[in-house]
Order: sequence, then C-alpha cells, then structure tokens
Amino acid sequence: MNIVNNGLRLAVCAALLSVSLAVSADPLIAAHRGGTGDGPENTIPTLQNSLKHGADILWMTVQVSSDGIPVLYRPADVAALTDGKGVVNSLTAAQLTALNAGYMYSATDAAGNKSYPYRQHPVKVPTLRDALRAVPASVPIMIDMKQLPAEVLVNAVAKVIEEENAWQRVRFYSTDADVIALMAKQPKAQVFESRDATRDRLARIALNGGACDMPPAAGTWSGIELERKVTVVEKFTLGEGVSEVVAHWWTPAAMKCFKSNPGTRVMVFGVDSAAAYRSAQQLGVDVVMTDSPLRMKALRESAK
Repeated sequence: MNIVNNGLRLAVCAALLSVSLAVSADPLIAAHRGGTGDGPENTIPTLQNSLKHGADILWMTVQVSSDGIPVLYRPADVAALTDGKGVVNSLTAAQLTALNAGYMYSATDAAGNKSYPYRQHPVKVPTLRDALRAVPASVPIMIDMKQLPAEVLVNAVAKVIEEENAWQRVRFYSTDADVIALMAKQPKAQVFESRDATRDRLARIALNGGACDMPPAAGTWSGIELERKVTVVEKFTLGEGVSEVVAHWWTPAAMKCFKSNPGTRVMVFGVDSAAAYRSAQQLGVDVVMTDSPLRMKALRESAK
C-alpha cells in the first residue's frame, strides 16, 4: 500500500464509527467473522492476518459463556467448529477457551485432497477482551451479537467494552431487533439500525418504483446483504401466493434514498467476487463485508 493510501486508510479508520467519516473512493473492507475464508473464524490469528491482508475493519461474532464472559464464536453448539460439545452458554469461559476453534477448519490442495491443518496446531476460542487487546486500538470493530436472552448478552458485552474503553472503536449489529434496541440504550453505544428496518426500507423502495418516502435518519448505519433469496407472500381473500426471488435490492435509487441525510453509511454483506465488488463500488457503498480479505485485496487492486 502506498503512503497516500495508507494515510487515507488510517484517517478513515480513526473516524469510521462517527458521523464525520470521510468518503473513500473505494469501499472499505470488513473481514467477516474475522476472515473466515482465510483461517479459523473469530480467532486471534485470523483477525491479525486479515489486517495484514488489507482488511480495514474486523467483524467479530460474540456470545456469552455460562459464567457471563463474552467470547468470539458463532454457531450455537461448539461441536460445529471445535473439538468440544455443548451449547455456548452452557459452558464456562475456561471450558470454551480451552477448545480448538480450528478443529473443523479444512484446506484443500491443488490435487483436491482435504486436510485439517489446525488439528495439529490448535487455535483457541478467544474472549472478547483478549480479541480487543490483540489488534491495534485504531482498528474499527463491528460486533455481531448472536445470542439470547438479550439482556444477559448486552450487559456482559457492555461491561467489557466499558472496561476496555472501547466504545469509540466499536459498532454493534444483530439480526435480533431486541438485542439492538437494548444495546442502543447504553449511553455510549453505536449501533446499526435493526435489520428489520433496513429490509423494510429496501422493500418499500422496490415496491414504490424507487420512490423514497422513508430515508434513514442522519447518522444511521445500515447493513444487509448485497443480494439475497427472499420469499414474497401475497395475501388473497381465499389464500395466498408465494414467490421465491433473489432480491437485488441495492439499486442506485435505493442508495440515493439511504444517503439522503448526512452521515448515513451503508455496509453490504456477502461480497466475495469481482462482480459483487464492482457492483458495490459503482453503487457507492461505504463498506463491503467479505469472507476472504486476502482474495478481496487482490480484487480491489485489480479493479483500479
């Protein structure tokens, strides 16, 4: 990265979570689950490698242990990714951080042979506190809160963020509206609008022929997939009609609507191809979330 681009990246990242974010010519890159396409997801080595590979933002998935400690892990059951068994909130932090988070991570060589490199070289499930301390304080972090009940999760996460003085570098997301609403009550918390609000706004724009009657308020951050399979249900007097469609809901009209008020930011998920990156770039998206910062770095450079 040249000096000019490096300086811009540092300036943008320093202000990323505030409404004073400078506009970048290209979308910033967020590493989904820390960079799940390049290494064991939500682990400290993968987070650190994503930064080396050009990620501007780290996306971490957080749940809480049975003794109230936030850890980085996405599935409900630890058997999905580790060498353990049990639901996350049924295990203590000590039990969780002893697990090999890379146990199920596989790699395939050029001949098509699959291997599990981290079974011989374990990588641990980290706590949120350890993850925050493992990356530079200038790196913006998005925390995806994946667990219920909401109050237990929000209180535990807020406690760590307060103790680590990390409010200004963190923004919170959840697919559960109650989790976002509860976190938004924290005086220093910065949150995405609810997924429901973003989806409903996009649907209204699409169904209204691009008309913008409900733009996000100033300073709002919105995040949802670049495109997604959705089910459209039409209600009739004597039944209903159901259609399965791929929603290409981020159109120039939608983006114009979402950017109607100052300080609004749009982050799109599922950007893992050159075509998807070019689409996001042309739309003027602020941040793209990708599984592989290593691959996206090459795509971004080739698009220039």
